Amino acid sequence: MPNFKQILLDANERRSSLFDVTDAYRIVNGAPDGMPGMTLDRFGDRYQVQFFGPELLPQKMDIVRAVGEAFSPVCVVVKERLSSSGKSLENAPMEVMMGSASAAAGTVREGNARFNVDLLDTVNPGLFLDMRSVRLEVEERFRAMAGSAPLPEVSQGTSQGMPQGTSPRFLNLFSYTCSFSVHARLGGAAIATNADISGKILDKGRENYALNGLDLRPGEFFKGNAIEYVHWAQKKGLKFDGIVLDPPSFARFKGFNFNVREHLMPLVGDCATLLNKGGFFMVSSNYSEFNLKGFARDVLTAVAGAHPHARTAWMRGQDVDFAGSGKTKDSCLVATLVEV
Repeated sequence: MPNFKQILLDANERRSSLFDVTDAYRIVNGAPDGMPGMTLDRFGDRYQVQFFGPELLPQKMDIVRAVGEAFSPVCVVVKERLSSSGKSLENAPMEVMMGSASAAAGTVREGNARFNVDLLDTVNPGLFLDMRSVRLEVEERFRAMAGSAPLPEVSQGTSQGMPQGTSPRFLNLFSYTCSFSVHARLGGAAIATNADISGKILDKGRENYALNGLDLRPGEFFKGNAIEYVHWAQKKGLKFDGIVLDPPSFARFKGFNFNVREHLMPLVGDCATLLNKGGFFMVSSNYSEFNLKGFARDVLTAVAGAHPHARTAWMRGQDVDFAGSGKTKDSCLVATLVEV
């Protein structure tokens, strides 16, 4: 039998560059880390094991025991993301296999921010780990816009063309628990507007604001379709200095079915009309059929309709803790940032 404890310890050590930045990261990302069909995520003192394939399911107990020996967790939650017929499950069975159910909820740190997580709430604990580097950059960019001193630990670019000492505004579409907005506000954004169809999720965003000592400001929470918000903002003449558009691959709202292949690029073009000169626009997707270079090209083309001199600042996949990113449907991300 494989020495799972040593495999986990070695994988964790390969993420050592993240230790000073966060205590929430992926330790195992399937086959590239020697454990095919399985992931292991750390959220502070609690750990999440997910099985996306059958390869290691028969050794589930041995793996959980190895997690306990390697990391001394307060809680280990196991989620089986594959049905017996081989189909991916969004409502995955989940089980507390070490510790108590009450220990599945807690807080994690990420740079200057803190976030609430709950491994038993849904299949997603409240923080998407593969967007960490972008969240940190959003904070850095708003700090530069607001004229504050830059963070020493983040150096992924600054916004060009923004006057110093301004009160920049941020728009977070499909905002989920508002983690991007927390970073934006910590960086100095005057307003960070969150649009999401779920009132429950937006309440979690408000809790994340409170956890970070941020007051709630008028216009920061919009319960509804992100597309509706963008069209409303266009009519009102609202402008933003940074926009993040990180939609699900598919979503349904009041009879409207959103899918990224059909609706994303028109939405990118509409969002671009809300962007102030000197601002930035990050667009991403976990849809496995997108090609990174083609995706970045299409985003730039859509933005250029409103900002002819827009430029691609970067294009990337997942962060260092997602070893082998892009090689499986369960570990894929295309992201690009455009400056105007």
